[in-house]
Amino acid sequence: MNNNKSSISKARDYDEIGEFWDIHELADHWGETRPAEFEVDIQSEVIYYAVDNELSDKILVSARRRGISSDTLVNLWLQEKLQEQLS
Repeated sequence: MNNNKSSISKARDYDEIGEFWDIHELADHWGETRPAEFEVDIQSEVIYYAVDNELSDKILVSARRRGISSDTLVNLWLQEKLQEQLS
């Protein structure tokens, strides 16, 4: 952990920071905080495709059975199909 970072918790490592915030509320320490500025560069892009309602319902049921989101399931299936096509 970088020593030049201030820390409300005065923790020596990330585990101790986690333990501190497990039992403390930020509202109780708000006066000790300071504004932070940072940039976020998101490299991913979401593109939506139309899917028939009945097909969408079947995808949702199948995804729930697997314990994953329908987005994840569709992406997995598309990756598998594309691999088949490229092989």
